[in-house]
Amino acid sequence: MTFEEMGQYIARYKSEGKKLFLTSSFQTHSIPLLHMISRIDPEIPVLFINTGFLFPQTIQFKDRLVKEFGIKVTDVKPLIPKNQQKNSQGNFYFTSDTDRCCYYNKIQPLEPYLLTHDIWINGIRADQNANRKNMKVEQEAPNDCMRFHPILDWTAKMIFDYTKEHNLPPHPLDELGYVSIGCEPCTRKFDMDDERSARWFGLNKTECGLHTDLAKK
Repeated sequence: MTFEEMGQYIARYKSEGKKLFLTSSFQTHSIPLLHMISRIDPEIPVLFINTGFLFPQTIQFKDRLVKEFGIKVTDVKPLIPKNQQKNSQGNFYFTSDTDRCCYYNKIQPLEPYLLTHDIWINGIRADQNANRKNMKVEQEAPNDCMRFHPILDWTAKMIFDYTKEHNLPPHPLDELGYVSIGCEPCTRKFDMDDERSARWFGLNKTECGLHTDLAKK
């Protein structure tokens, strides 16, 4: 989808009285979508799911883009305190139950926004994994909210080219070999053959649940 086409979708949603929001992880591949949204309508609220386990560089990068792009960002934080996110041995769930950890820190905090908004804009791409390959530009989410995936057909090269064309800043961890950047305990340096393999390494897991549990097939 082009910049112009994205603008047309958003204009239609707004003309229909729809209430929109965008979620972003503020990693490298998030930059083009954030930049385009800032040019189309900087008033669209951007939700940053701050799990409390993110790299400090991601927080710093988010603060930088807020200033440079003029976007309105809200930190969305877990409802369950960290001292209640441990198993019976006292270990955080990211070491023993990653699905529960993702639910507490990503899925549950976002659920209230699906109740109060009509359109959820997010930056998934079909080339990232098998689950995302089967998704559509517009797809139903829980609570009668509609997901909108404007860069679903983009590739990693398109992300790179757009970033270069507009001279957008890189994530600070780029130069250290990170491509898919999530929570610090669950992220390692990238695999050349599989972008998402950098997440939850060694586990049969490629999604946190935002794009599985919160999407209707």
